[in-house]
Amino acid sequence: TASRALVRPAVARTRPRRRLEPGRVSPARRRKPPPDGAPGVGLRSVVRSSQPPKSSEANNGMVPGTWVPHDPQKAGGSTSAEGSSDDLSTPWSRGFASEISRLRSRGVTYAQSADFLREIVRRASLRFTDIRDDPRRFFLAHRLLAAHAPAHGPGFWIRFTVQFNLFAGTVVALGGPEHLRLLDAIQAAGELGCFCLTERLAGVNSGLVVNTTATYDSNTKTFILNSKNEGACKNWISQGLTAEWAVVVADLTTTDGKRVGPHGFLVRLRDSSRANKKGGSPLRRGVTVGDMGLKTTGLDLDNAWVRFSDFRVPHACLLDRHGGVDAATGAYLGAAKKPMEMIGQRLFTGRVAVAQAALVFSRTLFANTKKYSDSKMCAMRGTTPALSDVPQLRALYDEAEKRFARMESFVNKCETGLCAALVADEMPKLAATRAIAVAKIRAVETCVELCHRLKQEVGSYALMAGTGFEHTDFLQCCKFAEGDSRILSQKLARDAFGEWLRNEKKHFSGVPQPPPGWSPQETRACARVAAAIQAAEKKGASKIEAWDAAWRDVYALADAVCARAMAGTLGETIDAKL
Repeated sequence: TASRALVRPAVARTRPRRRLEPGRVSPARRRKPPPDGAPGVGLRSVVRSSQPPKSSEANNGMVPGTWVPHDPQKAGGSTSAEGSSDDLSTPWSRGFASEISRLRSRGVTYAQSADFLREIVRRASLRFTDIRDDPRRFFLAHRLLAAHAPAHGPGFWIRFTVQFNLFAGTVVALGGPEHLRLLDAIQAAGELGCFCLTERLAGVNSGLVVNTTATYDSNTKTFILNSKNEGACKNWISQGLTAEWAVVVADLTTTDGKRVGPHGFLVRLRDSSRANKKGGSPLRRGVTVGDMGLKTTGLDLDNAWVRFSDFRVPHACLLDRHGGVDAATGAYLGAAKKPMEMIGQRLFTGRVAVAQAALVFSRTLFANTKKYSDSKMCAMRGTTPALSDVPQLRALYDEAEKRFARMESFVNKCETGLCAALVADEMPKLAATRAIAVAKIRAVETCVELCHRLKQEVGSYALMAGTGFEHTDFLQCCKFAEGDSRILSQKLARDAFGEWLRNEKKHFSGVPQPPPGWSPQETRACARVAAAIQAAEKKGASKIEAWDAAWRDVYALADAVCARAMAGTLGETIDAKL
């Protein structure tokens, strides 16, 4: 078929690999790219690896964290041949840790950072399809990389998860056999992809609505992608300046003018047949990209805006596993699962990965800070002269250990359930998706709070380069990644409030009854939200304005939902807190 001709099969390697520093990829080693037009957590301690990098530049003197073993049987699916241990005891984990130990950030341009990822992609220690075939390994790779974030900031971790979760993971979820073969060819060539979902006026924060359009032309058997206005331009697209490929989410319109909602397209952004003077490939006609501007962190990551202007892509580019278009007639061919639901599944995997990354970052920061405070002697302290013995700091270390352990246990259970769904190719149940949202919110907020408090207790040490405190904006990135934490909280509150209203209508006694299993805090918060909305509407407020008027109680309701989800998952009483 035409689409089959688009895929160049991988060629077996006959020469031994040569270790390359980030940003240095030999042209002789580049595989020929696919042609144009083709479509558990359980961290208990942070310890030194058995053979840490000898150069202080490798990790700025910081100690990456390691993880205690998972129980692979709990995943309900396949696991790595070597097992799913979270420490460095397996051949795979040691090999991958060695690959990423060469990560650098100081003075590294985003182009050099992209080349380092190309080398990791080409080596294929982590396959693009592992998100489906071995999700434990997928999550472990993210955690191992997150241990380097205190030394190098958020840039490369974000680049990595965009490549393996958002770009490749979406192709795995939405693509057919030809797309998966193409994905293998992209990995063999060491090429990069980006994920074009968010827009200036739409995206994750607006319920996954998109304004980019894709209109099918049955005469040419192509889709025409357009950013119909400035608000429809793709925005904050990580790796958008360096990627050869993109998964573009666009609102699909068939030949007869019928809109069938957002769908994914696997498209090549750059013309591989023409190389420019810098060794790269120019953008294809109809694609324009630009830099989002200077950032305060993650300078080794490119963030772009992307505009499509009558950008024509072949019919085979539509990721059509869950909804396609007949090439000849232009008729829509629906499926049981909606494509946007499967795109949303990448947000579930991303939320677990983000929660785990925040915990690894914070554990590593605490471990390195404690190493310093253990050796920092204080005058006039008698028999306990170390800074770590100061009561408020010692109490913070103890508190953090308990809270990290509880949060890791919760996120671990979320990962276990999600891995089972991924292996079974199923959408997680409603309770599981709620728990995953809670995991992302609570893990990140716990880490932000504890790391901020730690900074207040260690004086000028927190101002020194190489301590990890200079990269705490990694946690800020975690707050808005894969669904802003405030937006997720709003959704939790809306769903709970709606459930409370529906349950109230079932009872005719005139006394509101809470849904089964609810805590008193949730019921009281719903009653306060209802009263605030009623008062605002009496003053002429719209539904949105009335909801906004109750914002304090809305977030209190979301907090109560989070507390119930965590307690229920961990087998605690509903009001158990640390």
